[in-house]
Amino acid sequence: MVLSGLPSQYNEGMSEVMHDVLVIGAGPTGLACAIDAQNVGCSVAVVDKGCLTNSLFHYPANMTFFTTPELLEIGNIPFPSPNQKPSRGEALEYYRKVAERYKLELHLYETVKRVSGTDGDFTVHTEDEFGRAREHRARKLIVTTGYYDLPNPLDVPGEELSKVMHYYNEPHPYFGRDVLVVGGKNSAAIAALELYRHGARVTLVHRGAALHRHIKYWIKPDIENRIKNGEVAAYFNTTVKSIGYDEVVLSTPDGEKTIANQHVFALTGYKPDFTFIESMGITLDPNNSRCPIYNTETFESNVAGIYVAGVVVAGERTNEVFIENGRFHGAVIAKDLADKLGKASVAKPVKPEHTYAAE
Repeated sequence: MVLSGLPSQYNEGMSEVMHDVLVIGAGPTGLACAIDAQNVGCSVAVVDKGCLTNSLFHYPANMTFFTTPELLEIGNIPFPSPNQKPSRGEALEYYRKVAERYKLELHLYETVKRVSGTDGDFTVHTEDEFGRAREHRARKLIVTTGYYDLPNPLDVPGEELSKVMHYYNEPHPYFGRDVLVVGGKNSAAIAALELYRHGARVTLVHRGAALHRHIKYWIKPDIENRIKNGEVAAYFNTTVKSIGYDEVVLSTPDGEKTIANQHVFALTGYKPDFTFIESMGITLDPNNSRCPIYNTETFESNVAGIYVAGVVVAGERTNEVFIENGRFHGAVIAKDLADKLGKASVAKPVKPEHTYAAE
């Protein structure tokens, strides 16, 4: 693997290297796209503003997936796990091993600032964590930037305070503290339950009349019983009006209510970086949840040579594409790349030499 910033002489000459394909985003879908393109004979590089599978890394420390290991597999590499639902740690280990096995060229901790050029000769301008400018050239681009890095804001006074967080990691630091969880879906329910069970005083606020009906079947009755028993305070049809140092003000059906508060988890969902997508010239359909315009047979966008894959193809409907189905987009794209770049038409996936044990 080639990592961002190492070695420096390589980075200084990167603009002279022309790859067949550059993948923007090193999540599971991005890795799958890189592997599939590599398998048809393309030279491939991957850039990401964070670490490998950055979104998964920022999932809660004790999280388990809602799916089985085989549905997370990419690159024809088995995902070994003794658990029916693998953990975050197992997934991170798995994707590291896959990246190593395929010797993917990774440029991590590089933020894409802009894209210039046209089909056949794109330049992706990036900046590393020290503010140094980098350039990567490629004939084709695949955009797999996901959505987890851009949380939906509350847009209320006080949201800028350090006590307000849009990502939940682990419960220990909030023992004996007043914690507000905003949201009504799986992430909010799981956070509220973990925080309560680790000694936090938890209040749950949701703008809807009830918790979301799609909360997982083993989680929903648990959180509902905690609310019924008064172990987790809950306000429905309620929004946050403002956030202060020691309190929050809620707009409830019975009027404004001020409650003591020391931490806020605004788990209100996330969205793709539509500004970045549009900056490349990709058109978003305002009548179809801002989905990018693309050829459903090839995943090539309205901009020749730029493909989209993973959750970004669903626009604002972020609950439609997951690792389980996004991982197959790469094979479709690779076939089109093979045709247009004159590569092998049939992929030859790497066969695993042995099974990787999870940490």
